[in-house]
This record gives sequence, C-alpha cells and structure tokens, in this order.
Amino acid sequence: MSPSASVAAAGEGRRAALYWGFIVLMVGLTLLFAGLGKWQLDRLAWKEGLLAEVQQRLHLDPVPFPSKEAWDNIDPETYQYRPVTLVGHFVPDQAVRVFTSLGDDARGQYSGPGYWIMTPFALLNGGTVLVNRGFVPDNLSGTYANDAAAPRGTVSITGIAMPGEDAGAFTPGPNSQKRIEWVRNIARLGRMVDASLQPIGPLYVDLPAGPKGSLPQGGETTVDFPNNHMGYAITWFGFAILTPVMLLVWLLRQRRPPEPE
Repeated sequence: MSPSASVAAAGEGRRAALYWGFIVLMVGLTLLFAGLGKWQLDRLAWKEGLLAEVQQRLHLDPVPFPSKEAWDNIDPETYQYRPVTLVGHFVPDQAVRVFTSLGDDARGQYSGPGYWIMTPFALLNGGTVLVNRGFVPDNLSGTYANDAAAPRGTVSITGIAMPGEDAGAFTPGPNSQKRIEWVRNIARLGRMVDASLQPIGPLYVDLPAGPKGSLPQGGETTVDFPNNHMGYAITWFGFAILTPVMLLVWLLRQRRPPEPE
C-alpha cells in the first residue's frame, strides 16, 4: 500500500471512530438523563409519602417527652412532628428571641418581622427542653426579652416536637448580650442557656395557639420540606428528549453530500 493510501486509510479510521464515538456518547447521555428523571420521580414519591406521614403524626395522641436518660440513645425522628407532653417549669429569664418573618400565611393575626420566643422548660425529672412559645411582632418583642409572661410554677404543657434548624454558612452569630438568635438551632441556643439547665433535649417543642390575639402567637408550626423534584424530573426528561433529536439532526447532516468547491 502506498504511503498516500495508508494516510487516507488512517484518516478514514479516525473519522469512523469519531462518528461512532459521538453516537455512543449521545445515546449514553440520553440514557443518563432518562435515569436521572426517573430518580427524581422516585424522590418525589418518597417526599410526598414523607409529607403524608408527617401530617398524620401531627394529629396523633400526645406521648410523654422522653426523659433525659434516653436522650443519648433515642432516634429524634421517632418523636419529630408529633404531639408530646412535658411536666416542669419555665425559666423565663433564660429566654432567647429568634428572629423570623411570618408571611401572609400566618395562622394568627400577627405577621411580618418579629421573633420566636424560645424559653427553656426545666423538666420535673431533670434536663431542659427548649419551648417555642410563639411569635411576637418586632415592635412588641422587647417586652418578651425575659418572657415575664411565661406561666409560673410547675405546669404540664403539650406541643409539637420539632427538629432543630441548621445554621448556614452565612448565618450571623448570636447576640449574647441581647439574647437574640437567628436560627432555631438547638446546639446554638443551648450555649446561651445557663449551664445549670443542662442537658438540653434533642428536640424543641412548638406550643399551640392560645386565645385569639394573645401573644406570643403559638400554633404557627409549619411542615415545609423542599419539594422541587417534579421540576427537576421535567428538566432531565427534557434533556433526554432533546439529546436524541440533536443526534438525529447531526446524522442527517453527515449524510449530505459535500458542497462543490
């Protein structure tokens, strides 16, 4: 075989490899995108099942909050989003205000910027649980800096056990002097509570609504899991449809005869 024929054959081999390689790549991407779309649909079904389970938990009969001896070993998810009862007393001078902003979907009459009033509740059998007594508008929040309105003496309360919130990378640090926080993170709040009240329970408790117009405004428990899986699924399935269309257009272009010079 002449040198020129060898070069031509090698060129044809490279073009064939690129041709089939591109086809394999596009088919592989199509399968990948379709698989990701199916995975997002599976995640959607799981998320909807989780939301249904949580809604069911919210209406279960109350159970006693676990004693402090069990806190190191319990799975907090067993108690999350279900009614619990606690017996003990509030420690109002250790209350912490946590900044928030209630939207138009607030259940009570107050909304807008304000604070959650997180007041430690010392259990009768030891340990402390942080209790979210409810929302107070910003212009009235100073009155609740020490939560003087909290019930006095030993009481029994019922509320919803809630998981703590995560602090993000840009969450400001607490204002210890004014006892103000920015997130209902149990570990961060626990560090602002007097050491004599330790240990702090693994969940906090949301109190229900009181009389209409009363403050703090309880009953604002929301169950809001991010659920964008349908949108993600549509996006991935869209790519799965677009990719073979692009491949088909490319193949048709390859079949065209070269234009004369």
